[in-house]
Amino acid sequence: MKTLRSMLSLAAVLLVAGACAPKASSPKVLILYYSQSGNTRTVAEAIQAQTGADIEEIVPVTPYTGSFEETIARCMEEREKSILPEIQPIAADLSQYDIIFIGYPVWFGTCAPPVLSLLEQIDLSGKKVVPFCTFGSGGLQSSSEDIAKKQPDAEVLPGYGVRAARMDAVPEETDQFLKANGFVEGEAIKLEEFSEQKPVTEEEAGILTSAVKDYPMMGDVQASSVASRPIPGGTEYLFTVIPQPREGGPAPDPKMPPMREMKVYVNALEGQTPVFTQVVR
Repeated sequence: MKTLRSMLSLAAVLLVAGACAPKASSPKVLILYYSQSGNTRTVAEAIQAQTGADIEEIVPVTPYTGSFEETIARCMEEREKSILPEIQPIAADLSQYDIIFIGYPVWFGTCAPPVLSLLEQIDLSGKKVVPFCTFGSGGLQSSSEDIAKKQPDAEVLPGYGVRAARMDAVPEETDQFLKANGFVEGEAIKLEEFSEQKPVTEEEAGILTSAVKDYPMMGDVQASSVASRPIPGGTEYLFTVIPQPREGGPAPDPKMPPMREMKVYVNALEGQTPVFTQVVR
């Protein structure tokens, strides 16, 4: 009897101890973003709505205002003089977060200057960093690499990027991105791997031309090969191309890097004009 009472007492103690033991907590997530036109803010808010993360905007002391041309001129001058803009202090205590999403428009192939300023001022050692960006043609890969260089002790995870011309795709694409990478619950659509690269048919060449014809900065593109895979509602193509200056168009800007082989991703959905989704240089 005494032994039974002892066992019951021990079980009660273990039950109470188990009830009082700390539970594994979910990682704390913060979204930091800079947005000039509002596009990157749209992506940041879509991610925040789905994750419930804390969110804060990166604000330059002297905003980038004016036309596209004026913004580019200021940015080029700052680049030539190795100047980074002053930004307002971040209110969030970064030490309290495990995962940090960093959002920005891509300018000159990398993060917009206010984000570069932030990366110079903070230490993200030991944290998981998730880039997300908006762009005219591409820059997710190159900007992610630059983040990794500036924060070598952080773990930079695969990011999300979207063309400014495709902002209507943000809700669905961010949903799939967050599910596929385990940031929210749910099953993402699993896509097949691309086929092997092969010579381009006349029909495929026409799809590429149609996808880039309204983007003057692309130039005339000539595909050397193409791969493809099915996606919901159509086909995704991966073209390997070498761009050429567009006939009758402006001469190449000598301050810009020379054109080189690049990868162009194109979505061709049934009943819709093909669109390119990103360029990887």
